Amino acid sequence: MTKPLQVTGIGHALVDIIASCEEALLEEFSLAKGTMRLTSPEEAAALYDKMGPAVETSGGSAANTCAGIASLGGRAGFMGKVGHDQFARVFAHDIRSIGVVFSDGEAKSETPTGRCLILVTPDGERTMNTNLGAAAEFADADLDRAAIEASQVLYLEGYLFDPVEARAAFHTAADLARAAGTKVAFTLSDPFCVDRHREGFRSFIRDRVDIVFANERELLSLFPGSTFEEACAEIKTECSMAAITRSEKGAVIIEGERAIAVPAVPIEKLVDATGAGDLYAAGFLFGLASGSDLETCGRLGSLAASEVIVHVGPRPRRPLVEAARAHGLI
Repeated sequence: MTKPLQVTGIGHALVDIIASCEEALLEEFSLAKGTMRLTSPEEAAALYDKMGPAVETSGGSAANTCAGIASLGGRAGFMGKVGHDQFARVFAHDIRSIGVVFSDGEAKSETPTGRCLILVTPDGERTMNTNLGAAAEFADADLDRAAIEASQVLYLEGYLFDPVEARAAFHTAADLARAAGTKVAFTLSDPFCVDRHREGFRSFIRDRVDIVFANERELLSLFPGSTFEEACAEIKTECSMAAITRSEKGAVIIEGERAIAVPAVPIEKLVDATGAGDLYAAGFLFGLASGSDLETCGRLGSLAASEVIVHVGPRPRRPLVEAARAHGLI
């Protein structure tokens, strides 16, 4: 019997505040370009004061992936925790309006909804400064067990691995998924996350994960000192499938002894890399849940990523289903 949901994601429920900036602003705040860091409310306020005109949009890595799946015409759900403020209402409206089933674990404290300040330099790279707020309070009690059991794939965001209670919820969710015949997918999210939780990530992947998503930097952080080829050989021993993105070099999909190289979709200009990995996962998982072969899954991933990096913001501006049909992928 077909499950009602193709993919359910669990991750940070955030509102993204995105602004263009020059390299000098990164230097002023000692920010490593292209990475994510956690900030205090005070740090976030100081940085916000220096940012130029900004675009506000609902975000969060796994939420972006679920939005991408819905844009492809797929059936997706999302779990994340918000506060009792206007940003919480904005987030819930945005994600539900595009057709994603949102299980909102509303914070019982007065902790505000999380937000991410994203600085986009002229080369299109994004540097993220995140104050997690209520998003970091996700726990077992916020799990929608029925949604997990009703999904073909459970997609877990590595960014949410840091809080102890959220990490425990990941273990519970993965165990529920496996008992229900639901595949477990996990994204490494950022080298920052891998460096903090390398052994925890590897143990979690070995014990509970079927599909790993990572970019090249994240994969090399998971296996420090390895070449790309050596790291690919390592990851295939720890999970059933891995999809590794390499920016303009495309992606490599690994399943057992198979390694499938899928080229990137050419674009005229990189405007904002925010959401590229999230949308790659969206295309790939949509294809997988729809029964496509792995090469088609990879092509859907590359296409979805190419659609989001040519404008500011982490979600597609035109329905991805239109782009996929134009390329003969669905």
